[in-house]
Amino acid sequence: MNPPSPMGDFEFADGVPVDQLRDGQAIQGKVRGDGAILVRRGEEFFAIGSSCTHYGGSLVQGLIVGDEVRCPLHHACFSLRTGEALRAPAFDALPCWRVERAEDRVFVREKLATPKQTAAGIDHAPSSIVIVGGGGAGLAAADMLRREGYEGRVTMVSADTFAPYDRPNASKDYLAGNAPEEYMPLRQPDYYKKQRIDLILGSRVARIDTRRKRIELEDGSARDFGALLLATGADPVKLAIPDAAESQVHYLRTYEDSRALIEKAGSARRAIVVGASFIGLEVAASLRTRGIAVDVVAPEQQPLERALGPEIGKLIRALHEEHGVVFHLGETIARVEGSNVILSKGARLESDFLIAGVGVRPSTKLAEEAGLKVDRGVVVNEYLETSSPGIFAAGDIARWPDPHTGELIRVEHWVVAERQGQVAARNLLGRHQRYEAVPFFWTEQFGLSIRYVGHAEQWDAIEVEGDLQAKDCAVRYKRTGKTLAVATISRDLESLRAEAAMEAE
Repeated sequence: MNPPSPMGDFEFADGVPVDQLRDGQAIQGKVRGDGAILVRRGEEFFAIGSSCTHYGGSLVQGLIVGDEVRCPLHHACFSLRTGEALRAPAFDALPCWRVERAEDRVFVREKLATPKQTAAGIDHAPSSIVIVGGGGAGLAAADMLRREGYEGRVTMVSADTFAPYDRPNASKDYLAGNAPEEYMPLRQPDYYKKQRIDLILGSRVARIDTRRKRIELEDGSARDFGALLLATGADPVKLAIPDAAESQVHYLRTYEDSRALIEKAGSARRAIVVGASFIGLEVAASLRTRGIAVDVVAPEQQPLERALGPEIGKLIRALHEEHGVVFHLGETIARVEGSNVILSKGARLESDFLIAGVGVRPSTKLAEEAGLKVDRGVVVNEYLETSSPGIFAAGDIARWPDPHTGELIRVEHWVVAERQGQVAARNLLGRHQRYEAVPFFWTEQFGLSIRYVGHAEQWDAIEVEGDLQAKDCAVRYKRTGKTLAVATISRDLESLRAEAAMEAE
């Protein structure tokens, strides 16, 4: 797992000297105008596209692990042999070329067709598959079903009024005004028709009949299923703020919520964010980018202290304060008097609206009523199957046995949801693939990106490598000497290495 590094900008069709290709490294170049990387693995050579199909990350800056290349931005993974997108958040394959060695030079030849998946290995394909939920896990599952060659009926039922969209952007660039509307959909509208995915929007499932294998919708209609995936996500924790009008308090979970905040910000001057969570701080940063004065009220002593520890918490606080955010930590809201908000220690703040970001709860009601095992989430096995055979769960609702910590965990991260959706899809088809991916997430605030791999709810030691104040570091969270998670700033390659090392444990 040596780090790849750029070594020039070659026209690969003209050939590259073999001695300029080091094992496990990638070099940047072109194939008749198309950006590409050329990689050597032993005596094999591979050429694939150079830009990640998720957010365009530069793969020459990524990590080569076996026959894969991993993107430094959000850890998407691609096959060097075929260009296939192996793991979310990327769904689309990269171009791939045939490579030929002639004596002491390597030549990149014609572009290869993307391999077509078949239903080979599906011994007992379900007659139909229903996916309950239209978020990242649901779309990733539907997409993977078709990529795996499944030809049966696929139905996705979503309570959202929008087709699956880039949820992380709802609190980041889109809310800040740096990303247009067209960046939000994960797939174009004609995708669902082409892939024969029956997408039912603005509809809720009222009941799951596990015996008859049927879902009943709130409008009275029903759908039978051969297999079922639950991907209902989570709902924001609602706050009871004394004397606050319902129109004053906003939550951010959906695309529609983000659009409502943008509309509100258009005529507002001041806002209060309740909670120093990831979502709360991303909202604070985005609103400040729009010129809104922001106060953050939270009971913690430092923002993100429970998730990332006091060291990074202090750094994040200082970053926000540099951009004009005012913190009121160790405080809660006592009551609201019109446009005035009274804090628990008596301070009075003016605010045009409030945004509460104090966490979410998994949407497990359907699962509970269906008799599935629920314990702080829908309990699944290592294949993401619930206590009811043929019914799987993925995303924010799933609580699974994590091979890295040896514990049952539930993680509310976008990439985790997508990757679980992909594995669940394969297992709906009987592939028996264990879910073993190391959790990954990222946050971005005022241009500062933090990457986080692993999962550490509790730790007994934090080790900081590098210079935290210079925003160039890796922070390791340990328990009894074992590294459970690593947060990095300005060290994207180190984040990829940490992920690979945890996978190899």
